[in-house]
Amino acid sequence: MEGLGQHQVDRGVAVIAGALTELDEVSLIGLDQTATAASLVEIAAAEARLGELKHRVLAHASSVRVEEATGAATTATWLARATRTTVRSSRRAVHLATTLETYARLREGYAAGRVITEQAEVIARALDALPVDVPATVRAAAEQRLVELAAHHDACDLRVLGDRVLDVVAPAVADAHEAARLEAEERAAARKTMLTMTPDGQGSVHGRFTVPELHAGMLRKQLLALVVHDKPSLTTSPATPATTGEQEQGERPEPVRAATAVELGAALCELLERLDGSQVPEMSTGATVVVTMTLDTLTGGLAAATLDTGDRVAAHTARRLACEAGIIPVVLSGRREVLDVGRRKRLFTRAQRIALATRDRGCTAAGCHTAAWFCHAHHDQPWATGGTTDLTNGRLLCPTHHRTAHDPRYDTRVLADHQIEFTLRC
Repeated sequence: MEGLGQHQVDRGVAVIAGALTELDEVSLIGLDQTATAASLVEIAAAEARLGELKHRVLAHASSVRVEEATGAATTATWLARATRTTVRSSRRAVHLATTLETYARLREGYAAGRVITEQAEVIARALDALPVDVPATVRAAAEQRLVELAAHHDACDLRVLGDRVLDVVAPAVADAHEAARLEAEERAAARKTMLTMTPDGQGSVHGRFTVPELHAGMLRKQLLALVVHDKPSLTTSPATPATTGEQEQGERPEPVRAATAVELGAALCELLERLDGSQVPEMSTGATVVVTMTLDTLTGGLAAATLDTGDRVAAHTARRLACEAGIIPVVLSGRREVLDVGRRKRLFTRAQRIALATRDRGCTAAGCHTAAWFCHAHHDQPWATGGTTDLTNGRLLCPTHHRTAHDPRYDTRVLADHQIEFTLRC
């Protein structure tokens, strides 16, 4: 057994320290531009390789409980005191050290200097965030892909790429994962949705609301449309446009500012005044929001859809909006070719809605007594799969049961009396 200080790691660290000592007072005069650039790149790679060694030794330190010698509570708190670093950064280092024992490809890239420390941290977080049920082969492919991307992307880029890595290595798994995540987020957002309106007794009403991102985007677009209509120079961001060649020399462009809370409040009042109630029975969203989806999503696939606000919604929500809401659905093929740009072409006419209200008298979900004027018109057989927009294929459903009808967690059964019931799938 080797004596104290004779381990290969100790000898190697001593050699590194000695080499650095030799460079302490070396003059940089004569190091030209090309050599300087090359040295900095090599130093960064050497830092990465030394970083991997540090984290490998740190993982070992946790296994031998190095903190016991000083009575420290954890390896991280011992490291913080011994190396004069913060506890926060020491905890992050211990976490990365532990993670690297799991991800061999990441550790190899780190040890070779192809991955630097901040990249390694981002890649490790991305891999840890993958669904627990992802097959080992898919997880390995994601790890390999991110390590390869580290050669051309910094940590910020890798953070974004890591969030979408399943789209590249396993698109079907990515779609299912995102579908489940978006469904959970939308259900949580629906539970948190609220509106309070409290009069202050002095002619004003104070309110507060929480709504899903989808509906916030609809409201924001309508309010900004009203504000910008009255103030054409206003924009949604505080950016100032660049000077164009048409401007006189020395002329400054007019400053462009963001909408204020007062202007948005006035726009909300104007929006309410513009509502004549004609669309209330239809219960549509009433906002010109574009939802882009693939044909596969429209016909039952899992891939999420994208709103023109930048938000993404679950596939079943996109299908519900295309079925009922006053939005513009844009349907793409697998090659991103536009197949259909619809504008209320799937909707029941007002006369048909009146006939449905007369026949159904309200929501047709078993046990629901919501009045007809508050209901949506729903296709029993979805329009996207060949269902017709006529009375024999239509029924009234309240907003809650309309969402349930498009929720993939439920089976639907039509009863003898034209009512329908929903059963949660096992």
